Amino acid sequence: MKHWNEECAVVGVYNVENASILSYYSLFAMQHRGQEASGISASNGSKIATIKNTGLVTKIFTEKRLSKLQGRSSIGHNRYSTAGEDSINDTQPIFARYDLGEMAIAHNGNLTNAKQVRQMLINEGAIFQSHLDTENLIHLIARSKKQSLTDRIIDALGQVDGAYCFIFLSRTKMFAIRDRYGLRPLSLGKIQNQDGSTGYIVASESCAFDLVGAEFVREVRAGEMLIFDGAYSLSDNQPKSIQVFEPKEHPCVFEHVYFARPDSNVFGHNVYKARKQMGIELAKEHKIEADMVIPVPDSGVAAALGYSKQSGIDFELGLIRNHYVGRTFIEPTQQQRELKVRLKLNPIAELIAGKDIIVIDDSVVRGTTSKQIIKILRQAGARKIHLLISSPPTISPCFYGVDTPHKTELICANKSIEEVRKYIGADSLGFLSIDGLMRSLGDENKPMCKACFDEVYIDDFTNDFRNDLTGANPCVSC
Repeated sequence: MKHWNEECAVVGVYNVENASILSYYSLFAMQHRGQEASGISASNGSKIATIKNTGLVTKIFTEKRLSKLQGRSSIGHNRYSTAGEDSINDTQPIFARYDLGEMAIAHNGNLTNAKQVRQMLINEGAIFQSHLDTENLIHLIARSKKQSLTDRIIDALGQVDGAYCFIFLSRTKMFAIRDRYGLRPLSLGKIQNQDGSTGYIVASESCAFDLVGAEFVREVRAGEMLIFDGAYSLSDNQPKSIQVFEPKEHPCVFEHVYFARPDSNVFGHNVYKARKQMGIELAKEHKIEADMVIPVPDSGVAAALGYSKQSGIDFELGLIRNHYVGRTFIEPTQQQRELKVRLKLNPIAELIAGKDIIVIDDSVVRGTTSKQIIKILRQAGARKIHLLISSPPTISPCFYGVDTPHKTELICANKSIEEVRKYIGADSLGFLSIDGLMRSLGDENKPMCKACFDEVYIDDFTNDFRNDLTGANPCVSC
Protein backbone atom coordinates (compact mmCIF):
# COMPACT_ATOMS: atom_id res chain seq x y z
CA MET A 1 0.00 0.00 0.00
CA LYS A 2 1.34 3.42 -0.89
CA HIS A 3 2.36 5.31 2.24
CA TRP A 4 5.50 7.11 1.11
CA ASN A 5 5.78 9.40 -1.87
CA GLU A 6 8.35 7.98 -4.22
CA GLU A 7 11.49 9.67 -5.31
CA CYS A 8 12.24 10.78 -8.85
CA ALA A 9 13.71 8.78 -11.73
CA VAL A 10 16.51 9.83 -14.06
CA VAL A 11 17.85 8.34 -17.28
CA GLY A 12 20.57 9.25 -19.74
CA VAL A 13 21.17 7.66 -23.15
CA TYR A 14 24.34 8.28 -25.17
CA ASN A 15 25.59 7.36 -28.64
CA VAL A 16 22.32 5.76 -29.74
CA GLU A 17 20.28 6.76 -32.79
CA ASN A 18 17.04 8.43 -31.68
CA ALA A 19 18.19 8.34 -28.08
CA SER A 20 15.01 10.06 -26.91
CA ILE A 21 12.98 6.94 -27.78
CA LEU A 22 15.04 4.88 -25.33
CA SER A 23 14.70 7.62 -22.72
CA TYR A 24 10.94 7.49 -23.21
CA TYR A 25 10.73 3.74 -22.66
CA SER A 26 13.08 3.95 -19.68
CA LEU A 27 10.92 6.61 -18.04
CA PHE A 28 7.88 4.44 -18.69
CA ALA A 29 9.61 1.55 -16.90
CA MET A 30 10.33 3.85 -13.95
CA GLN A 31 6.94 5.57 -13.78
CA HIS A 32 6.52 4.22 -10.23
CA ARG A 33 9.21 6.66 -9.04
CA GLY A 34 7.24 9.75 -10.03
CA GLN A 35 3.87 10.48 -11.58
CA GLU A 36 3.59 14.27 -11.29
CA ALA A 37 5.61 15.24 -14.34
CA SER A 38 8.01 13.96 -16.97
CA GLY A 39 10.50 15.47 -19.39
CA ILE A 40 13.16 14.62 -21.98
CA SER A 41 16.02 16.70 -23.38
CA ALA A 42 17.84 15.55 -26.52
CA SER A 43 20.89 16.86 -28.37
CA ASN A 44 21.66 16.53 -32.07
CA GLY A 45 25.24 17.70 -31.57
CA SER A 46 24.58 21.39 -32.06
CA LYS A 47 21.34 22.12 -30.20
CA ILE A 48 19.42 20.77 -27.22
CA ALA A 49 15.64 20.39 -27.46
CA THR A 50 13.45 19.84 -24.38
CA ILE A 51 9.85 18.70 -23.99
CA LYS A 52 8.34 18.37 -20.52
CA ASN A 53 4.97 18.70 -18.84
CA THR A 54 2.93 17.58 -15.89
CA GLY A 55 1.34 14.14 -16.15
CA LEU A 56 2.32 10.59 -16.98
CA VAL A 57 4.96 9.62 -19.53
CA THR A 58 2.47 8.17 -22.02
CA LYS A 59 0.26 11.27 -21.85
CA ILE A 60 3.08 13.73 -22.47
CA PHE A 61 5.11 12.05 -25.21
CA THR A 62 3.20 11.42 -28.38
CA GLU A 63 4.93 10.16 -31.51
CA LYS A 64 4.82 13.68 -32.92
CA ARG A 65 6.49 15.19 -29.85
CA LEU A 66 9.18 12.51 -29.72
CA SER A 67 9.99 13.21 -33.37
CA LYS A 68 11.10 16.69 -32.31
CA LEU A 69 13.69 15.24 -29.93
CA GLN A 70 16.34 14.23 -32.44
CA GLY A 71 19.91 13.22 -31.70
CA ARG A 72 22.24 10.56 -30.36
CA SER A 73 22.10 11.69 -26.74
CA SER A 74 19.25 12.44 -24.37
CA ILE A 75 18.34 12.64 -20.69
CA GLY A 76 14.97 12.20 -19.00
CA HIS A 77 13.24 12.68 -15.68
CA ASN A 78 10.11 11.52 -13.85
CA ARG A 79 9.11 13.76 -10.97
CA TYR A 80 7.24 13.25 -7.77
CA SER A 81 6.76 16.72 -6.36
CA THR A 82 8.07 16.85 -2.82
CA ALA A 83 7.55 20.57 -2.43
CA GLY A 84 6.94 23.74 -4.41
CA GLU A 85 4.33 24.43 -7.00
CA ASP A 86 2.92 21.70 -9.20
CA SER A 87 3.75 23.65 -12.36
CA ILE A 88 5.67 23.39 -15.60
CA ASN A 89 8.46 25.48 -14.04
CA ASP A 90 9.10 22.73 -11.51
CA THR A 91 9.49 19.97 -14.09
CA GLN A 92 12.77 18.60 -15.36
CA PRO A 93 15.15 18.44 -17.14
CA ILE A 94 16.12 22.07 -16.50
CA PHE A 95 17.55 23.73 -19.60
CA ALA A 96 19.81 26.78 -19.73
CA ARG A 97 22.09 28.70 -22.09
CA TYR A 98 25.33 30.02 -20.64
CA ASP A 99 28.79 31.11 -21.78
CA LEU A 100 29.93 27.61 -22.75
CA GLY A 101 26.79 26.83 -24.73
CA GLU A 102 23.68 24.87 -23.75
CA MET A 103 23.02 22.48 -20.92
CA ALA A 104 20.19 20.37 -19.46
CA ILE A 105 20.14 18.77 -16.01
CA ALA A 106 18.07 15.95 -14.47
CA HIS A 107 18.28 15.23 -10.74
CA ASN A 108 17.07 12.59 -8.30
CA GLY A 109 17.62 13.41 -4.64
CA ASN A 110 17.64 16.38 -2.29
CA LEU A 111 20.33 18.92 -1.54
CA THR A 112 20.23 19.38 2.21
CA ASN A 113 21.92 22.81 2.11
CA ALA A 114 19.89 23.99 -0.90
CA LYS A 115 18.13 26.79 1.00
CA GLN A 116 21.41 28.29 2.15
CA VAL A 117 23.04 28.03 -1.29
CA ARG A 118 19.96 29.51 -2.95
CA GLN A 119 19.92 32.48 -0.60
CA MET A 120 23.60 33.11 -1.23
CA LEU A 121 22.97 33.10 -4.98
CA ILE A 122 19.97 35.44 -4.63
CA ASN A 123 22.05 37.82 -2.52
CA GLU A 124 24.56 37.90 -5.36
CA GLY A 125 21.87 38.74 -7.92
CA ALA A 126 20.70 35.35 -9.21
CA ILE A 127 17.10 35.06 -10.43
CA PHE A 128 15.29 31.75 -9.99
CA GLN A 129 12.41 30.49 -12.12
CA SER A 130 11.47 27.38 -10.11
CA HIS A 131 11.31 26.02 -6.59
CA LEU A 132 13.76 23.21 -7.43
CA ASP A 133 17.06 22.83 -5.62
CA THR A 134 18.32 21.50 -8.98
CA GLU A 135 18.31 25.07 -10.29
CA ASN A 136 21.10 25.91 -7.84
CA LEU A 137 23.44 23.83 -9.99
CA ILE A 138 22.64 25.85 -13.10
CA HIS A 139 23.71 29.05 -11.35
CA LEU A 140 26.77 27.52 -9.69
CA ILE A 141 27.99 26.10 -13.00
CA ALA A 142 27.33 29.34 -14.92
CA ARG A 143 29.17 31.42 -12.28
CA SER A 144 32.14 29.08 -11.94
CA LYS A 145 35.51 30.48 -13.09
CA LYS A 146 36.66 27.06 -14.31
CA GLN A 147 37.33 26.69 -18.03
CA SER A 148 35.71 23.33 -18.87
CA LEU A 149 32.21 22.06 -18.14
CA THR A 150 33.72 19.04 -16.36
CA ASP A 151 35.61 21.27 -13.95
CA ARG A 152 32.61 23.57 -13.50
CA ILE A 153 30.37 20.64 -12.54
CA ILE A 154 32.95 19.43 -10.01
CA ASP A 155 33.30 22.97 -8.66
CA ALA A 156 29.52 23.32 -8.29
CA LEU A 157 29.08 19.94 -6.60
CA GLY A 158 31.75 20.86 -4.09
CA GLN A 159 29.38 23.56 -2.79
CA VAL A 160 26.36 21.32 -2.15
CA ASP A 161 25.61 18.42 0.15
CA GLY A 162 22.94 15.77 0.49
CA ALA A 163 21.67 13.05 -1.80
CA TYR A 164 21.83 13.28 -5.57
CA CYS A 165 22.14 11.51 -8.84
CA PHE A 166 22.72 14.15 -11.51
CA ILE A 167 22.77 13.65 -15.25
CA PHE A 168 24.06 16.62 -17.26
CA LEU A 169 23.65 16.93 -21.03
CA SER A 170 25.69 19.35 -23.13
CA ARG A 171 25.47 19.56 -26.90
CA THR A 172 28.10 16.85 -27.40
CA LYS A 173 28.70 15.20 -24.00
CA MET A 174 26.81 13.60 -21.14
CA PHE A 175 27.85 13.47 -17.48
CA ALA A 176 26.45 11.22 -14.73
CA ILE A 177 27.42 11.57 -11.07
CA ARG A 178 26.35 10.05 -7.78
CA ASP A 179 26.81 11.67 -4.38
CA ARG A 180 29.59 10.54 -2.05
CA TYR A 181 27.11 8.58 0.08
CA GLY A 182 25.61 6.62 -2.82
CA LEU A 183 22.20 7.24 -1.30
CA ARG A 184 20.20 7.00 -4.50
CA PRO A 185 20.66 4.19 -7.03
CA LEU A 186 22.23 4.82 -10.43
CA SER A 187 23.42 2.09 -12.78
CA LEU A 188 25.34 1.93 -16.04
CA GLY A 189 24.31 -0.22 -18.99
CA LYS A 190 25.45 -0.63 -22.58
CA ILE A 191 23.56 -1.02 -25.82
CA GLN A 192 24.75 -2.78 -28.96
CA ASN A 193 23.85 -0.60 -31.92
CA GLN A 194 22.95 -2.08 -35.30
CA ASP A 195 26.11 -0.64 -36.88
CA GLY A 196 28.24 -2.50 -34.34
CA SER A 197 29.05 0.53 -32.20
CA THR A 198 28.28 0.68 -28.48
CA GLY A 199 25.81 3.01 -26.85
CA TYR A 200 25.40 3.64 -23.14
CA ILE A 201 22.56 4.21 -20.71
CA VAL A 202 22.46 5.29 -17.07
CA ALA A 203 19.25 4.96 -15.09
CA SER A 204 17.90 4.98 -11.55
CA GLU A 205 16.81 1.34 -11.80
CA SER A 206 17.91 -1.67 -13.83
CA CYS A 207 14.31 -2.41 -14.87
CA ALA A 208 14.81 0.36 -17.46
CA PHE A 209 17.63 -1.67 -19.03
CA ASP A 210 15.41 -4.73 -19.37
CA LEU A 211 12.78 -2.84 -21.34
CA VAL A 212 15.19 -1.25 -23.84
CA GLY A 213 17.41 -4.31 -24.25
CA ALA A 214 20.47 -2.87 -22.53
CA GLU A 215 23.08 -4.96 -20.74
CA PHE A 216 23.75 -4.11 -17.10
CA VAL A 217 27.42 -3.19 -16.63
CA ARG A 218 27.70 -1.96 -13.04
CA GLU A 219 26.47 0.60 -10.56
CA VAL A 220 27.91 4.09 -10.71
CA ARG A 221 30.14 4.27 -7.65
CA ALA A 222 29.49 6.65 -4.78
CA GLY A 223 31.25 9.96 -5.55
CA GLU A 224 32.02 8.90 -9.14
CA MET A 225 31.47 10.92 -12.32
CA LEU A 226 31.12 9.24 -15.70
CA ILE A 227 31.83 11.37 -18.78
CA PHE A 228 30.41 10.24 -22.12
CA ASP A 229 31.97 11.69 -25.27
CA GLY A 230 32.44 10.82 -28.92
CA ALA A 231 28.86 10.40 -30.17
CA TYR A 232 29.21 13.29 -32.59
CA SER A 233 32.80 12.65 -33.65
CA LEU A 234 32.02 9.10 -34.82
CA SER A 235 34.35 7.64 -32.19
CA ASP A 236 33.31 4.68 -30.08
CA ASN A 237 34.66 5.73 -26.70
CA GLN A 238 33.99 4.13 -23.35
CA PRO A 239 32.85 6.51 -20.62
CA LYS A 240 35.65 8.16 -18.67
CA SER A 241 35.50 7.71 -14.90
CA ILE A 242 36.57 10.34 -12.37
CA GLN A 243 36.35 9.72 -8.62
CA VAL A 244 35.29 13.23 -7.63
CA PHE A 245 34.62 12.59 -3.95
CA GLU A 246 35.95 10.06 -1.49
CA PRO A 247 33.10 7.57 -1.07
CA LYS A 248 31.29 7.40 2.28
CA GLU A 249 28.85 4.79 1.09
CA HIS A 250 25.46 4.69 2.84
CA PRO A 251 22.78 3.66 0.30
CA CYS A 252 19.13 4.18 1.27
CA VAL A 253 17.68 1.01 2.80
CA PHE A 254 14.13 2.07 1.91
CA GLU A 255 14.82 1.43 -1.78
CA HIS A 256 14.54 -2.26 -0.91
CA VAL A 257 11.60 -1.83 1.45
CA TYR A 258 9.35 0.12 -0.88
CA PHE A 259 10.66 2.41 -3.62
CA ALA A 260 12.30 0.22 -6.23
CA ARG A 261 10.47 -2.10 -8.60
CA PRO A 262 10.67 -5.77 -7.54
CA ASP A 263 12.39 -6.74 -10.80
CA SER A 264 15.19 -4.19 -10.33
CA ASN A 265 18.63 -4.89 -8.92
CA VAL A 266 19.57 -2.13 -6.48
CA PHE A 267 22.76 -1.78 -4.43
CA GLY A 268 23.86 -5.26 -5.44
CA HIS A 269 20.63 -7.05 -4.48
CA ASN A 270 17.50 -8.08 -6.33
CA VAL A 271 14.60 -6.14 -4.80
CA TYR A 272 12.06 -8.98 -4.95
CA LYS A 273 14.41 -11.46 -3.25
CA ALA A 274 15.26 -8.90 -0.56
CA ARG A 275 11.58 -8.23 0.20
CA LYS A 276 10.79 -11.92 0.32
CA GLN A 277 13.66 -12.40 2.78
CA MET A 278 12.22 -9.59 4.90
CA GLY A 279 9.08 -11.69 5.20
CA ILE A 280 11.14 -14.71 6.20
CA GLU A 281 12.91 -12.70 8.90
CA LEU A 282 9.56 -11.28 10.03
CA ALA A 283 8.23 -14.84 10.51
CA LYS A 284 11.29 -15.73 12.59
CA GLU A 285 10.78 -12.71 14.83
CA HIS A 286 6.96 -12.87 15.09
CA LYS A 287 5.55 -16.39 15.39
CA ILE A 288 1.76 -16.19 15.15
CA GLU A 289 -0.92 -18.84 14.69
CA ALA A 290 -3.39 -17.93 11.98
CA ASP A 291 -5.41 -19.36 9.11
CA MET A 292 -3.78 -17.36 6.34
CA VAL A 293 -1.27 -14.67 5.41
CA ILE A 294 -2.49 -11.88 3.16
CA PRO A 295 -0.49 -8.96 1.72
CA VAL A 296 -1.49 -5.35 1.34
CA PRO A 297 -0.91 -5.13 -2.42
CA ASP A 298 1.29 -4.47 -4.15
CA SER A 299 4.27 -3.65 -1.94
CA GLY A 300 3.45 -6.26 0.71
CA VAL A 301 3.24 -9.26 -1.65
CA ALA A 302 6.86 -10.44 -1.65
CA ALA A 303 7.19 -10.14 2.13
CA ALA A 304 3.92 -12.03 2.62
CA LEU A 305 5.19 -14.84 0.40
CA GLY A 306 8.34 -14.99 2.51
CA TYR A 307 6.35 -15.06 5.75
CA SER A 308 4.12 -17.82 4.38
CA LYS A 309 7.12 -19.89 3.29
CA GLN A 310 8.86 -19.62 6.67
CA SER A 311 5.76 -20.07 8.84
CA GLY A 312 3.98 -22.71 6.77
CA ILE A 313 0.76 -20.65 6.89
CA ASP A 314 -1.15 -20.43 3.60
CA PHE A 315 -0.69 -17.35 1.45
CA GLU A 316 -3.93 -15.85 0.11
CA LEU A 317 -4.87 -12.73 -1.84
CA GLY A 318 -7.45 -11.51 0.63
CA LEU A 319 -7.24 -7.89 -0.54
CA ILE A 320 -7.64 -7.03 -4.21
CA ARG A 321 -6.19 -3.79 -5.52
CA ASN A 322 -7.85 -1.70 -8.21
CA HIS A 323 -4.92 -0.61 -10.40
CA TYR A 324 -7.01 1.85 -12.37
CA VAL A 325 -7.69 4.35 -9.61
CA GLY A 326 -6.15 7.77 -10.15
CA ARG A 327 -5.09 10.12 -7.41
CA THR A 328 -7.80 11.57 -5.19
CA PHE A 329 -7.00 15.16 -4.33
CA ILE A 330 -9.92 16.17 -2.10
CA GLU A 331 -10.30 14.23 1.13
CA PRO A 332 -11.82 16.69 3.60
CA THR A 333 -14.06 14.28 5.50
CA GLN A 334 -13.54 10.96 7.25
CA GLN A 335 -16.10 9.36 4.94
CA GLN A 336 -14.13 10.44 1.87
CA ARG A 337 -10.85 9.21 3.36
CA GLU A 338 -12.44 5.80 3.93
CA LEU A 339 -13.76 5.83 0.38
CA LYS A 340 -10.23 6.43 -0.94
CA VAL A 341 -9.02 3.20 0.68
CA ARG A 342 -12.04 1.29 -0.60
CA LEU A 343 -11.45 2.63 -4.11
CA LYS A 344 -8.02 1.01 -4.07
CA LEU A 345 -8.58 -2.10 -1.96
CA ASN A 346 -11.46 -4.51 -1.64
CA PRO A 347 -11.44 -7.58 0.66
CA ILE A 348 -12.70 -10.99 -0.43
CA ALA A 349 -15.22 -11.53 2.36
CA GLU A 350 -15.93 -15.14 1.41
CA LEU A 351 -12.25 -15.93 1.97
CA ILE A 352 -11.53 -14.14 5.26
CA ALA A 353 -14.87 -14.24 7.11
CA GLY A 354 -14.47 -16.02 10.44
CA LYS A 355 -10.73 -16.48 9.96
CA ASP A 356 -7.65 -15.39 11.89
CA ILE A 357 -5.49 -13.52 9.41
CA ILE A 358 -1.97 -12.10 9.29
CA VAL A 359 -1.76 -8.93 7.20
CA ILE A 360 1.66 -7.96 5.82
CA ASP A 361 2.43 -4.37 4.83
CA ASP A 362 5.69 -2.54 4.13
CA SER A 363 5.44 0.36 6.59
CA VAL A 364 3.29 2.45 8.90
CA VAL A 365 3.69 6.21 8.52
CA ARG A 366 0.74 8.18 9.89
CA GLY A 367 -1.30 5.08 10.68
CA THR A 368 -4.46 6.35 8.98
CA THR A 369 -4.28 3.97 6.01
CA SER A 370 -3.54 0.97 8.25
CA LYS A 371 -6.52 1.91 10.41
CA GLN A 372 -8.82 1.95 7.39
CA ILE A 373 -7.48 -1.40 6.12
CA ILE A 374 -8.11 -3.02 9.49
CA LYS A 375 -11.61 -1.55 9.49
CA ILE A 376 -12.60 -2.93 6.08
CA LEU A 377 -11.19 -6.35 7.01
CA ARG A 378 -13.27 -6.32 10.21
CA GLN A 379 -16.34 -5.42 8.19
CA ALA A 380 -15.56 -8.34 5.86
CA GLY A 381 -15.82 -10.69 8.85
CA ALA A 382 -12.21 -11.37 9.86
CA ARG A 383 -12.10 -12.85 13.37
CA LYS A 384 -8.59 -11.79 14.40
CA ILE A 385 -6.28 -9.46 12.52
CA HIS A 386 -2.54 -9.49 13.15
CA LEU A 387 -0.74 -6.67 11.34
CA LEU A 388 2.96 -7.27 10.67
CA ILE A 389 5.22 -4.70 9.04
CA SER A 390 8.24 -5.79 6.98
CA SER A 391 10.31 -2.81 8.15
CA PRO A 392 11.12 -1.20 11.51
CA PRO A 393 8.97 1.59 12.98
CA THR A 394 9.38 4.87 11.06
CA ILE A 395 10.46 7.40 13.68
CA SER A 396 12.14 10.17 11.71
CA PRO A 397 11.63 12.08 8.45
CA CYS A 398 13.88 11.78 5.41
CA PHE A 399 15.88 14.79 4.20
CA TYR A 400 17.38 13.05 1.20
CA GLY A 401 14.74 13.33 -1.50
CA VAL A 402 11.77 11.41 -0.11
CA ASP A 403 8.53 13.19 0.72
CA THR A 404 7.86 12.11 4.30
CA PRO A 405 5.71 13.80 6.93
CA HIS A 406 7.08 15.90 9.75
CA LYS A 407 8.16 13.97 12.80
CA THR A 408 5.08 15.18 14.66
CA GLU A 409 2.96 13.29 12.10
CA LEU A 410 4.89 10.01 12.27
CA ILE A 411 2.77 7.85 14.53
CA CYS A 412 5.60 5.57 15.69
CA ALA A 413 7.69 8.58 16.68
CA ASN A 414 4.99 9.77 19.05
CA LYS A 415 3.30 6.60 20.33
CA SER A 416 4.37 3.25 21.70
CA ILE A 417 3.75 0.16 19.56
CA GLU A 418 0.88 -0.77 21.88
CA GLU A 419 -0.65 2.69 21.47
CA VAL A 420 -0.31 2.38 17.70
CA ARG A 421 -1.98 -1.04 17.82
CA LYS A 422 -4.95 0.36 19.73
CA TYR A 423 -5.22 3.29 17.31
CA ILE A 424 -5.33 1.15 14.17
CA GLY A 425 -7.54 -1.50 15.79
CA ALA A 426 -5.46 -4.62 15.13
CA ASP A 427 -5.39 -7.58 17.53
CA SER A 428 -1.60 -7.51 17.42
CA LEU A 429 1.06 -5.39 15.73
CA GLY A 430 4.67 -6.25 15.03
CA PHE A 431 7.58 -4.73 13.12
CA LEU A 432 10.71 -6.20 11.61
CA SER A 433 13.77 -5.26 13.65
CA ILE A 434 16.61 -3.22 12.16
CA ASP A 435 18.88 -6.26 12.56
CA GLY A 436 16.30 -8.40 10.75
CA LEU A 437 16.11 -5.84 7.96
CA MET A 438 19.88 -5.89 7.52
CA ARG A 439 19.95 -9.70 7.58
CA SER A 440 17.44 -9.62 4.73
CA LEU A 441 20.02 -7.77 2.64
CA GLY A 442 22.70 -10.35 3.40
CA ASP A 443 25.08 -8.17 5.39
CA GLU A 444 24.28 -6.90 8.86
CA ASN A 445 27.46 -4.82 8.91
CA LYS A 446 27.00 -3.06 5.57
CA PRO A 447 26.75 0.72 6.10
CA MET A 448 23.36 1.94 4.89
CA CYS A 449 21.24 4.99 5.57
CA LYS A 450 18.51 3.96 8.00
CA ALA A 451 17.76 7.45 9.33
CA CYS A 452 14.00 7.00 8.99
CA PHE A 453 14.32 4.03 11.39
CA ASP A 454 17.20 4.98 13.71
CA GLU A 455 17.40 8.80 13.36
CA VAL A 456 21.11 8.62 12.50
CA TYR A 457 21.66 11.00 9.59
CA ILE A 458 24.72 10.58 7.44
CA ASP A 459 25.74 14.15 6.54
CA ASP A 460 26.99 16.86 8.87
CA PHE A 461 24.59 19.52 7.63
CA THR A 462 21.46 17.50 8.46
CA ASN A 463 22.82 16.46 11.84
CA ASP A 464 23.64 20.09 12.68
CA PHE A 465 20.36 21.60 11.50
CA ARG A 466 17.75 18.81 11.69
CA ASN A 467 15.93 20.46 14.60
CA ASP A 468 15.26 23.42 12.33
CA LEU A 469 14.52 21.21 9.34
CA THR A 470 11.87 19.16 11.13
CA GLY A 471 9.74 22.27 11.44
CA ALA A 472 9.35 22.57 7.68
CA ASN A 473 8.85 20.31 4.69
CA PRO A 474 12.12 18.39 4.57
CA CYS A 475 12.36 18.14 0.78
CA VAL A 476 12.49 20.87 -1.83
CA SER A 477 13.89 18.68 -4.52
CA CYS A 478 13.37 16.89 -7.79
